Amino acid sequence: MTALSPLQKFLLKECLDSVVTKRSALKKFYAKQSKPPKAEDQQSAITKSLERLIDRGYLTGFGRRTPKKWFIESVRLSPAGRRAARNLLGKQQQIPFR
Repeated sequence: MTALSPLQKFLLKECLDSVVTKRSALKKFYAKQSKPPKAEDQQSAITKSLERLIDRGYLTGFGRRTPKKWFIESVRLSPAGRRAARNLLGKQQQIPFR
């Protein structure tokens, strides 16, 4: 498994709970932060993370296509994504020893 960002790990764990996950449910990642970025920055970060997870084969995206761009409205875990999400649930966080 390749290295995943904290946002990508959150997205995989959120998608594990339901069959199809709406995009609005994925904004909860930034609700926990004390100083979240601007709304448009949040949307672009979520979009990039979703696209990268789709490229890796962890997610299947559903949405609309325009001639220049995809608009991802919901996502579903693929079997590889389900395995990766289960591995994330069973893994403890490592403490950075010096």
